Amino acid sequence: QVQLVESGGGLAQVGGSLRLSCTASGEISSINTMAWYRRTPGKQRDLVATITRAGGPEYTPSVKGRFTISRDDANNTVYLQMNSLKPEDTGVYFCNADRLITTSGTQKYLWGQGTQVTVSS
Repeated sequence: QVQLVESGGGLAQVGGSLRLSCTASGEISSINTMAWYRRTPGKQRDLVATITRAGGPEYTPSVKGRFTISRDDANNTVYLQMNSLKPEDTGVYFCNADRLITTSGTQKYLWGQGTQVTVSS
């Protein structure tokens, strides 16, 4: 069974940092795109950052310059380093894998279970 497992959420103060991790487990051949989304109170799930196998990370404007997405393909892991945190960064952060190819050739689109990030002043 292929799944995404996130870790690293928690409580941070304004201006602080947190690092999220998401590891895809199972019989995986490759993952084209990995991304982080977040669901803030009263809103839908929005894209935060995305990174492809070729690199080229992209960010939503509100986090550009503060957040960094990176990936370790040897371990099927994506990270989100979050610096200079603001109260509006509070939410549930979800990992996403798009065009994940299993060793049997199946293509999957997966979500993690979500991890809570709370930024307080």
